Amino acid sequence: MHIFYTPDIQDLHELPEEEAAHALRVLRLQAGDEIMLTDGKGNFYHARISLVAHKHCQVDILDMQPQAPLWSGHLHIAMAPTKNMDRTEWFVEKATEIGFDELTFLNCRFSERKVIKTDRIAKILVSAIKQSLKARLPRLNEMTDFKSFISQPFDGQKFIAHCHEGEKPLLKDLVRKGEDALVLIGPEGDFSEEEVSQAIAAGFQPISLGKSRLRTETAALVACHILNLQNQ
Repeated sequence: MHIFYTPDIQDLHELPEEEAAHALRVLRLQAGDEIMLTDGKGNFYHARISLVAHKHCQVDILDMQPQAPLWSGHLHIAMAPTKNMDRTEWFVEKATEIGFDELTFLNCRFSERKVIKTDRIAKILVSAIKQSLKARLPRLNEMTDFKSFISQPFDGQKFIAHCHEGEKPLLKDLVRKGEDALVLIGPEGDFSEEEVSQAIAAGFQPISLGKSRLRTETAALVACHILNLQNQ
């Protein structure tokens, strides 16, 4: 059954314009057809199309089906976007399929991309939760300066993955199930030594993601997978 993202379904029993266009023009759905909706806030809805009028698609809610959390804790990935946006978009899609709660883009000293448009990223998030049957949409934050970000309060475990020398336990050995967790992933040129020192001073624990050398987007995905599995 087709799934549509309807964040305001509790107030408006109508598909958003873009979702309505897909339902009516692409899928050729008609009044009487049954569909599934998600509000991105933890609920699925079984619905029936009640009225089709030009670009509008109204629905009747047949029943609501809350989805129990699929993992514990609030899982937050903060990463420097890659120079090639295709790689960042790949990460966003796959990480959403795995499962996480929040994404922040970081502007670091060695970042090769200083500006990012989040509109397309937001659409990828929506598409991925529908494809992977998740009822919760990860929160997406705009790009934030590294130093400003690490100074923000965070009630949970805080980690930074980097390639500099020093003691770095494996992330999988440090994650405590049920606790909120935040992992910082640097740009292709890695975090600067100053940034690492600033993060440690702000309470971030240096960690390793294994012995392999990973690209930025791969490292972020590995971190996401570890956090998710440890919180199953």
